[in-house]
Amino acid sequence: MEKNIKIGNKTISETSPVYIVAEMSGNHNMDFNRAKEIIYRSKCAGADAVKIQTYTADTITLDCDNEYFQIKHGTLWDGDTLHSLYEKAYTPWEWQEDLYKYAHEVGIELFSSPFDLSAVDFLENIGVSAYKVASFEINDIPLLQKIARTGKPIIIATGIAELADIELAINTCIKEGNDQIILLKCTSAYPTPYDEVNIKMLNTLKETFDCIVGVSDHTFGSVVPILSVGMGGKMIEKHVTIKRSDGGTDSEFSMEMAEFETMCREVRKAELAMGTGRYYLTESQKMERHFSRSLFIAEDVKKGEVLTEKNIRSVRPSNGMHTKYYGDIIGQKVNQDIKKGTPMEWKYIEWND
Repeated sequence: MEKNIKIGNKTISETSPVYIVAEMSGNHNMDFNRAKEIIYRSKCAGADAVKIQTYTADTITLDCDNEYFQIKHGTLWDGDTLHSLYEKAYTPWEWQEDLYKYAHEVGIELFSSPFDLSAVDFLENIGVSAYKVASFEINDIPLLQKIARTGKPIIIATGIAELADIELAINTCIKEGNDQIILLKCTSAYPTPYDEVNIKMLNTLKETFDCIVGVSDHTFGSVVPILSVGMGGKMIEKHVTIKRSDGGTDSEFSMEMAEFETMCREVRKAELAMGTGRYYLTESQKMERHFSRSLFIAEDVKKGEVLTEKNIRSVRPSNGMHTKYYGDIIGQKVNQDIKKGTPMEWKYIEWND
């Protein structure tokens, strides 16, 4: 039975168009008007939805600078503490309802990643149509339970997850009566090297967990999103910004709007190119069959003359007899004069009764 997951006014299924999500993250740079511009330009570029994040530094971590909370693992954010990073990156909660309303005004969906229980309550009051679970929260079972109880679609990133983590997360949601789950293959490296993408994992996720799948991609460019279409991915999430040179916590691995628009166009082309898998000829191919091979008279021949390799040939176009009869008519006599360039037909053969 085909799975159908509805987000806003669009349905995601194995046969639907790919659902494209523009991830704003912290690229609003604490500017409300910039956040609105990202929403508007994402819509214009071809996105189906914009995703934001709902947390504060205090709801996602502790204000502590001991060794456990220092970022020092070769990331873009080394030198910060977790708390100081999230203070710069969070989306102010007082913006979010207005951003949600603005998104709907311009005709694009907006949903969020909540990072604690209070964020779910907050987003329910706004009325978001779906929830994203970041891979770092995939093991937050109370959070998953609360999200699942809303009955809304749950998009789960798998970046840092072992298969056992994914299984537990899915089972947790299903136990709460919610099987509207989309799994996003991602690699939690910012930016992600291509040799760490492992896009073939989409097949593994689909077969193992019987879910709709997609990608949350942190590579440069659009190669991975386009590849995901060929692998059956039905959702693409990509970080976006207006200009990388404007800075921002995620700007270095985010797409500028022109790049994002190009990606959206290329994804739609890839979808068209995928087709149905059923063998058939398009109308263009049917027309082009006119120029396939057939048997033609290659020289003027007289009545009673024998057909030879010289006066009968397999050539383009297709108006003559099928080439599979070539061996049958070589050595036969013709029953009338025939001009060069005449399509060969059975009626020209002199039959001996």
